[in-house]
Amino acid sequence: MLTGTHILLLGGDARALEIIRKLAELDAAVTIVGFDGLHTPLDGAVHAELTEELFEQVDALILPVVGTDDNGEITAVFSDRELKLTVTHVSRLPKHCKIYTGMAKPYLRQLCNEHGLELVELLERDDVAIYNSIPTAEGAIMMAIQNTDITIHGSNSMVLGIGRTGFTMARSLQGLGAKVQVGVRRIEHFARAEEMGLNPFYIKDLQLHVGNIDLLFNTIPTMIVTAQIIAKMPSRAVVIDLASKPGGTDFRFAEKRGIKALLAPGLPGIVAPKTAGRILADCLSRLILDDVRLRGDGK
Repeated sequence: MLTGTHILLLGGDARALEIIRKLAELDAAVTIVGFDGLHTPLDGAVHAELTEELFEQVDALILPVVGTDDNGEITAVFSDRELKLTVTHVSRLPKHCKIYTGMAKPYLRQLCNEHGLELVELLERDDVAIYNSIPTAEGAIMMAIQNTDITIHGSNSMVLGIGRTGFTMARSLQGLGAKVQVGVRRIEHFARAEEMGLNPFYIKDLQLHVGNIDLLFNTIPTMIVTAQIIAKMPSRAVVIDLASKPGGTDFRFAEKRGIKALLAPGLPGIVAPKTAGRILADCLSRLILDDVRLRGDGK
């Protein structure tokens, strides 16, 4: 249980609601900011205005999946008010307080470094990324169905990268009966793809493998689907880029060639916010419980 643990949650989207519920179930003292437009009551949470005093007794600060922008502003879909995390706010946090977010931009990293606070990026964790790959793959398949006039079954599909998301993406397409090629860089990934009954190739040879594809799913966050690659694709091909912004596709050239290319980061929070929220809630609650046990809780 988290009895006596003070948690401050700033902003967020529907995923945050699941986090709040989970922490409240564990008897944490949860204060939330940026939910004044929410019409559904959140039992066990206290609504507050953003003040410097809020930060003084906090054991854990939870920010949205993209913690802040480059100016410290925080996304809060349930509020019309501007939320901004400042140097003064962070300076009030106790030294044992950890800051949790999905991924951090330089502004947030610098604030934490300057004040000696530990920053935890949940999306960098294997467990969260693997669980998140499930709604990501489902959302990508939904987009493919919406943007093609063929079935996934029997399609010539390609997945670039066989990391945490690519693995689930390739297996899901295979399960639907697609003919799946997988672009890899490492020999062990080549071997794993072959063992799974996929058709692997090395990404350096990508240009040789795109001539007859219907669907391309990219998970690699560097420019890989270049103009030279797009020029080799059939005009019917649809590209769904799952990498974080700005993706790994030359969207300008794809449009010029008449090839539909869609950037689709953050699909878990869009297509399955409740599931995505529960994934984050479970991970956060475990991490905070571990911190409490380690402290004893002498703080």
